[in-house]
Amino acid sequence: MTIGEYPYLKELNPAQLEGVMNIAGPTMIIAGSGSGKTRVLTTRIAYLMDHHQVDPFNILALTFTNKASREMRNRIEKLVGTNARNLWMGTFHAVFARMLRAEASLLGYTNNFTIYDTEDSKSLIKSIVKSLNLDDKLYKANVVYNRISGAKNRLISWKEYNDNPIYRDDDEVNGRPEMGRIYRIYSKRCFKADAMDFDDLLFNTNVLFQEHLDVLNKYQHRFHYVLIDEFQDTNISQYMIAKKLGAVRQNVCVVGDDAQSIYAFRGADIQNILNFEKDYPDLKLIKLEQNYRSTKNIVDAANSLIDKNTAQLKKEVWTSNEKGELIELIKSATDNEEGKLVASSIFETKMQHHSRNSDFAILYRTNSQSRAMEEALRRMNLKYRVIGGVSFYQRKEIKNLIAYIRFVINPNDETALRRIINLPKRGIGPGTIEKLFVAAEEQGADIWEILCHAQEVVGGRGANQIEEFVNIIKGFKVVVDNKDGYEAASFIAKNSGLLKELYDDKTIEGLSRFENVQELLNAIKEFVDNQEREDKSLSSFLQDIALLTDEDRNKNNEDTITLMTIHMAKGLEFPYVYIVGLEEELFPSQMMLSSRADLEEERRLFYVAITRAEKKLHFSYALNRYRYGRLKNCEPSRFLQEVDPNLINISRKFFSEPAAAPVEQHYTRNFIKQNLSSIQQRDQKTPTHQPSADFKPSDITNLIVSMKVEHPKFGFGKVQSIEENGPGKKANIIFDVHGEKTLLLSFAKLRILES
Repeated sequence: MTIGEYPYLKELNPAQLEGVMNIAGPTMIIAGSGSGKTRVLTTRIAYLMDHHQVDPFNILALTFTNKASREMRNRIEKLVGTNARNLWMGTFHAVFARMLRAEASLLGYTNNFTIYDTEDSKSLIKSIVKSLNLDDKLYKANVVYNRISGAKNRLISWKEYNDNPIYRDDDEVNGRPEMGRIYRIYSKRCFKADAMDFDDLLFNTNVLFQEHLDVLNKYQHRFHYVLIDEFQDTNISQYMIAKKLGAVRQNVCVVGDDAQSIYAFRGADIQNILNFEKDYPDLKLIKLEQNYRSTKNIVDAANSLIDKNTAQLKKEVWTSNEKGELIELIKSATDNEEGKLVASSIFETKMQHHSRNSDFAILYRTNSQSRAMEEALRRMNLKYRVIGGVSFYQRKEIKNLIAYIRFVINPNDETALRRIINLPKRGIGPGTIEKLFVAAEEQGADIWEILCHAQEVVGGRGANQIEEFVNIIKGFKVVVDNKDGYEAASFIAKNSGLLKELYDDKTIEGLSRFENVQELLNAIKEFVDNQEREDKSLSSFLQDIALLTDEDRNKNNEDTITLMTIHMAKGLEFPYVYIVGLEEELFPSQMMLSSRADLEEERRLFYVAITRAEKKLHFSYALNRYRYGRLKNCEPSRFLQEVDPNLINISRKFFSEPAAAPVEQHYTRNFIKQNLSSIQQRDQKTPTHQPSADFKPSDITNLIVSMKVEHPKFGFGKVQSIEENGPGKKANIIFDVHGEKTLLLSFAKLRILES
């Protein structure tokens, strides 16, 4: 074989070419930022089909976003033709949802099972917490959901969770002893509702493969080649599925960058990529180290930062691009001033280079930081969009219609039923609804069966209203079974009363909601008219939208400046990038300072932010910032010190100081070496406190002066004074190692030792 036979191979550099042609056995491609990993992955698949004549039905390619899979499929189709449409390619959740649909009966589900999104899951959790008469402030839906999700991602079932004393003790310490009970009820209610949440799609695939070896064997022999994009983002559940599927032929190719592993809070395990070689001793390791995206200064800045991490796969990222401008450091007196300086800088750059708004991105650690930026951009009449707001499919009117459609398809969907049974209002109160669910629980019956015999449960007027509702749903089901998805959805929207209720609301908000529902119907019409789709059913449409990722939801073709968290920016690139809020306890986050692993993840997050920039990069921090309603003194992030100071320019025009501390004309990059060195010295001299084995926060409502206490971060200390003036009660404590600290008692976690 000569490269000339395949013109698309000529465009690859030597490392990329090796990544494409090395197809036999386990392969790990470590792809530095901007190194063309998508090109390598798509060309590798095209090469398998083109040169080795591998049937696309025998290739499994897993991604993390629908956007990535669409882009890859389109690229492959351009190289080898429409046969690429037969690839098993998509997100982990989409591919295994497809697999579970086919095998659902083996796990006790129907092939029309509902997929609960995060809001559906939290709604069910709220219902369970209420039914158990638990404190909903202690058992917040978000906290419970994350706990259950974390367990499933580690393949811990509700039974294993409840049988494990470690989890029980942990829940006791955190004041939530009923967590295991909620997990058990939640799992049983989902199963009874013929529903799976996002985590179940992976958890149940593992169960399927473990309990039905014939099914595993079938898919092991179907997929001759398994390819995984963004491998550093996989969790244990995803890794185990991939490992099982590739066990027979061992043709597993993973592509990723350990330096961009930033999703531990979602369950991603960096050890999957760091220890991949242990599972595959014959692994072929290929490194893509040439960056095509950024200037040399930006690449060097990223390298100098990430070099500080100890847990990493070493690589030497380089570029032949121009050297480019130095990184600009913006220093401001307050967070509002920071917004003004960033907006001014963007305006100036636009004027100088005739740039578009869409060339600019402002990245921050937390969503709350967008406020000051938004206000400043509005004042300068600069158009912007904030990524991460309420997505189209999470809007109330959209959720309502989708709930109707879901319930028609799956009449045991508890979450959908609770949403629509009295929508529009038909006189079925909360008490009546609870009677129905209690009856279903006591009799071990499906909720639909109970609804159909409501007279035996509730009687009277309530039963008549329920009978009317049941007849409406039965009528909708006939339409769904005999009409295409668009016609059925339109019929449901009109005859449920939802569309009329919105149409009758003549307010601006009402009109907007009416138009949103019309837009949903347009989306279903587009789905049905798509010639490439084999399954045009409403059930297929529901699965499609349930599995949308954030990247897919945030479509916007307007020329706007982009504001988003760094987590959401991964995979994107912009000519001009501003990383704002570079202050200690904000970035790195205060929550990520207790262990080396957490701090290294924060450093990887900063690395991701830096590598989004193509031409020009700005770092920004404020000396004072409002947090929790109070003005807080800030110190520059330690990460500023970890970037090579020779790559940073400190320009006076981007500096704002209080009147008492004017900026000196000779303010140079020594600022980086001198003003920030105290942070490093402090970290080296001050040992990290390890909380006592029996550490448990005390009730500190009666805290008094002279009491000895322990803090999980600052260690042991003694209360010197307590201040009750103004908002929030404060305690002044002198700690043995960390010295004097003033803590807000509403946030402080203290263990009282003695008075």
